[in-house]
Amino acid sequence: MAHKLLPDPSPQRRQRGFEAAGGLVKAPIRAVGEARGFAVARLLTHWAEVAGADLAAQTRPVKIGYGKGGMGATLTLLVKAAHAPMVQMALPGLKDRVNAVYGYGAVNHIHLTQTAATGFAEGQADFTPAQKRATNPVRSPSPAVLAKAEAVAKGVGDPGLRAALEQLAQNILTRPRP
Repeated sequence: MAHKLLPDPSPQRRQRGFEAAGGLVKAPIRAVGEARGFAVARLLTHWAEVAGADLAAQTRPVKIGYGKGGMGATLTLLVKAAHAPMVQMALPGLKDRVNAVYGYGAVNHIHLTQTAATGFAEGQADFTPAQKRATNPVRSPSPAVLAKAEAVAKGVGDPGLRAALEQLAQNILTRPRP
């Protein structure tokens, strides 16, 4: 007699609290990268570190294709036509660097696809962290707001928690209203 599997009536809740955004999108990004052949997403996200600053400025990884025999992969790079001869000379060292990311000789061949000089990096995500911009100077809240925030956290015994609650109350009371 076959058992009929019934769905669990209790909803599964996450008991871990807040998570970093990177942890939430890691699996979908990995799935998209693997669909293009990139089993190691670090090859895409850290291309400047893998290829070096000079080669990264001239190339973009497009896809990794695995042959039918499974005897190594082919990495396809997009390169400006004017830079193709110089990049071609640097391919043996680049192949070693890419294989170091994988941890074994995964890539046997690097194929260059030449493109026009204009529009090369348009639509490409820039993975370098942006410099922090100077923000508006922080104004101290009015005494009335400070008093209200202090009243909100008045009964809390833990000083760290009390300070955090006061800060939260100040942020809520001073946020701009639409």
